[in-house]
This record gives sequence, structure tokens and C-alpha cells, in this order.
Amino acid sequence: MKALAALLCLMMAVLPASALAAGSDFANWAAVVVAGDFRAHDGGPTEAFDNARRDVTKALVTAGFAPDHINQFSVRPELYPKEKVLPSTVGYIKSGLEQLTKTAPDGCLIYFSSHGAPQGILLGEGIYTPAAMSSMIDSVCGKKPTVVILSACFSGVFMPSLADRNRVVLTAARADRTSFGCSQNDKYPYYDDCIISSFPQSSNFRALAINVRGCVDKREVVEGAKPPSEPQASIGGEIAFSLPLYTFNK
Repeated sequence: MKALAALLCLMMAVLPASALAAGSDFANWAAVVVAGDFRAHDGGPTEAFDNARRDVTKALVTAGFAPDHINQFSVRPELYPKEKVLPSTVGYIKSGLEQLTKTAPDGCLIYFSSHGAPQGILLGEGIYTPAAMSSMIDSVCGKKPTVVILSACFSGVFMPSLADRNRVVLTAARADRTSFGCSQNDKYPYYDDCIISSFPQSSNFRALAINVRGCVDKREVVEGAKPPSEPQASIGGEIAFSLPLYTFNK
């Protein structure tokens, strides 16, 4: 029995991530992970958003999303030639998600890490508004189970437009609050850091939302970040019923 267990462990270690995702509840979900800016809050360059893009993607793969069904986007894709990163534009993001849903039709996940404003989330040199993002998700994902996670200041402003029966929507802050961790020295914004660290302790997206909120609250107290960002969560009635069926791999 010990020999068999050791063999199984070895097989798991050498199997590609796509094979490990095959039996996952999220194996046929399409996902896009977007870094919307490269500048720190003081205007200097930062890797925080691209670090979040890269490592959130890794966390999704570990949780059961298939690597071939995830597209990554950056405002500086030329800096990451080995990562198959696409430009962070509305057109590329929409067309990328559309293509993915043809082979991964079961659900959608949309993740953004960027700066935010009361009007929306920064995407390159422009603002991606709640209305525009809602229109894109409606068009591409329709009534499929959908998870939207927005890591940005004032990202709660997206809640009224994005919340729906078939959606989980998580935001890093209230509509009238900033989030934290966007300096040149931060590896990730606080919210992304908590997303990444909370995945292993979470069984599904409802648990993730609870764990991330607690993580952010503690981090902001330790760092003396005020006023608290108060991450938001909306879980629609339809997807709330089915969430227990969508569990993360461990």
C-alpha cells in the first residue's frame, strides 16, 4: 500500500496542470486575468499588478481551472514574452473571453487588478466603466455561472451594474473607499495578496469572499491603512444555490 501511495503521489507530481484540472468543477470554465496598469500610486513603475495577474492565475490553476482556458492580459505584454500575455484592451479581453467560451462553455471568471476611480477601473490610459464591463459580460457570458473579482480602489461602484442572479461579484473596496498596496515596493495590492493566500483555505467562492475580507481587515489594521476599504461581495440567488457544487481542488 505504501508503494502504491508513493506511485500515486509521483504521478500527481508529473501530470501536467491540464490533466489535473480535467476532473475539476472548473475544468470547463473560461477565465481572463487582467493587469490594468503598471504605475504605482506615486506615478512610478510597479510590478504589483502583473505579479497579481501571474500568481492569481497560478492560484486558479491549483484550484482547478485549466491553464488552456485562462487568458492573461497586461498593459506591458512585451515584458513577459514567456508568459503568453495579451494586451490589456477592451477589444482583446472581450475577444479572448469569447474564444475561450467556445471550448470552455460551463462558466466565466473575470479578474482585474488595477487602479480604480469613482467612474470605474483603470485599463491602460482609459477608464473601463461599470456599464461597459456589464455589457461585455452580458454579451459573452450571458446566463452562465459567472464570477467577477475586481481589485481596485472604489471598485464597489461596479456592484449595481454587475450583480445578478447567476453571478458572484467580489470587489476590493466600497464604492466610496480606496484599497491599498499599490506602491513601487508592494509585491501585490493587499486585496490580491489576500486572494492568493486565501485560496488554499477556501472550499469555494463564498468561503473565499469571507476569508479574503478577514485577511484584508487584519492587514489594514497591521499597516495602519485608514479608512478601511471594506471589500464587498454579492452572491446572486441562482448561483448561491449551486455554489456548493463548485468546489476548489486541494
